Amino acid sequence: MDIFFEENYGRLYEEIEDGECEVFVFNHSLGTVRHLFIKREVPVRIGGETYFDIVTPYGYGGPVIMSGEDADKTELIQEFKIAFQKYCLEEKIISEFVRFHPVLGNAKDFTACYEVIFARKTVGTNLRDYDDPIQSEFSKSTRKNIRHVMRNGVDYRVTVNPKSLELFKEIYHINMKRIGADTYYYFDEDYFSKCLQYFGDQIVLVEALYEGQVIGAELHFFYNNIIHTHLSGTLSEFHHLSPVYVMTYGIAVWGKEHGAHLIHAGGGTSNRPDDSLYLFKKKFGQNTEFDFYIGRKVWNQEVYDKVCGVAGTICETEFFPAYRSRETEAFNEIQNVQG
Repeated sequence: MDIFFEENYGRLYEEIEDGECEVFVFNHSLGTVRHLFIKREVPVRIGGETYFDIVTPYGYGGPVIMSGEDADKTELIQEFKIAFQKYCLEEKIISEFVRFHPVLGNAKDFTACYEVIFARKTVGTNLRDYDDPIQSEFSKSTRKNIRHVMRNGVDYRVTVNPKSLELFKEIYHINMKRIGADTYYYFDEDYFSKCLQYFGDQIVLVEALYEGQVIGAELHFFYNNIIHTHLSGTLSEFHHLSPVYVMTYGIAVWGKEHGAHLIHAGGGTSNRPDDSLYLFKKKFGQNTEFDFYIGRKVWNQEVYDKVCGVAGTICETEFFPAYRSRETEAFNEIQNVQG
């Protein structure tokens, strides 16, 4: 298990995804499969009926085998597929988009259920297998840069279960505005309050400090030996002081001291080997990376085709589900169409 499979984690994204968190548990003599997702109303009715689609909450997830023998995996997954197909038809769920967990590697178990597609590499810092992960995982130039900026007065502060995320939220929003991020990523006050309410004990806040001022901050989740870098932000006027380098160093030192096995930093913005964000993260994880896969599935092809027709999209478009394509102006004009 990881934090992404907690029901409260799904609830963090109910309002953002405009849906409800649900969990489907499949118990069989061969084993158990657990699947958490957000169920969203499809904004097009067909024949007067309301339909739904489901999506992994922000981050990673997908169905995961909780128990069972390796020898029975294939049959267990087949039985899960049959049961979940029935569930989706009963619940009027027509499609599903999955972001599989790259560290757990659950994508490989469910290739018989979904169209599984490689998305990109993600990067980690291995804390368990190195006595000195800074020396082993950080690049030589990165270590040199950290020593330089810390000599120049930049330091870090680690806070577990912070009382407030107000300052972090301000820095994060400034950062999102600067990079022109989609409104989806502008998490509001309620979101950060729920983070503290649901996962306060698992939150590790790392701040970069310079002359008493917080110039950068990172919000991490520490759950079952894995640290996930969740959200971060820096003040642009202090970029020359490399606050991200110091914060990444800080969480690595703290994680090693507190028994963490891995820091998972995520990937780049694309699957290109020269993706700039991916290459930046590799500076802190030279030897550790994972394959991140997505999954797509149409559970009711007939209704899916009809919804795409009303939305004016081509069913085979790269965007999935096709009827939610942001590039389709027609979709925005038929939100309340009755089929």
